[in-house]
Amino acid sequence: MGESADRPAIVTAPARLRAVSDLHIAYAENRAFVQELRPGNADDWLIVAGDVAETFADIEWALRLLSARFAKVIWVPGNHELWTPRQDPVQARGVARYRLLVELCRELGVATPEDPYPVWEDDDGAAVIAPLFTLYDYSFRAPGATSQEHSLRLAHDAGVVCTDEILLHPDPYPTREAWCAARIAQTERRLAEAPEDLPKVLVNHYPLVREPTDILWYPEFAQWCGTTRTRDWHQRFGAVTVVYGHLHIPRTTFYDGVRYEEVSLGYPREWRRRGEIPDPVRTISPGADLRRMRQSLRGATP
Repeated sequence: MGESADRPAIVTAPARLRAVSDLHIAYAENRAFVQELRPGNADDWLIVAGDVAETFADIEWALRLLSARFAKVIWVPGNHELWTPRQDPVQARGVARYRLLVELCRELGVATPEDPYPVWEDDDGAAVIAPLFTLYDYSFRAPGATSQEHSLRLAHDAGVVCTDEILLHPDPYPTREAWCAARIAQTERRLAEAPEDLPKVLVNHYPLVREPTDILWYPEFAQWCGTTRTRDWHQRFGAVTVVYGHLHIPRTTFYDGVRYEEVSLGYPREWRRRGEIPDPVRTISPGADLRRMRQSLRGATP
């Protein structure tokens, strides 16, 4: 029997790879946003690029909700997940806290930087989704700084100091930059082992290059936003797209022809400047990005 003339056919949207970060659900408005966040297709995947919340219970609430709705959730830690606030009953610090978060994700079926890289497939082909955890090492120094110590002093003098200095403990590493160095070495080994014949979507809480921090209102804050050691990763490891957050400046930029997507929701005071509650959830299309890059290399207009 054919469709009724007065009953339109139901069209199911194709599955999409979606991405968001910096949900910060301690804010009631942001929690409400997450409560309403749903896939358009039962096969949609969702990348969550860090800073879900500060307390273990809030992180669990959000990831449990999202993992029940989306076919697959991929999470990387932001700096806020790694904080150890005094009001959180879970007082694990540093690596121990990160491991607890990884264990939680595995219970929920959420992919983490410690798991095999999942492969996304759609009509445009397949792509490796590589969740990363790199931290930062203060190498994005404040303007005019001649050393790490000088850069931190300039930040303190300007009154621009990240709360990480109080709540993000590197235990058992002596410093955050030492933990960063260990994460860089581990991640480079894993990326080198990923299939070379598939394009990559690199997912990190921090931008892999410094340029996105150039528009920060407070340039001294850049030193808590990444590391110069990842500057060439999008080229070395065959990335067609890089997904990140942390800066709370959602936008699309290109570096060496590679699309960078900042997918932050951010704090209510920030997104209110852009109007009503926004929809920062971006659709990531690695197949389309691969075609664009190939066309660009051939000298064609993307």
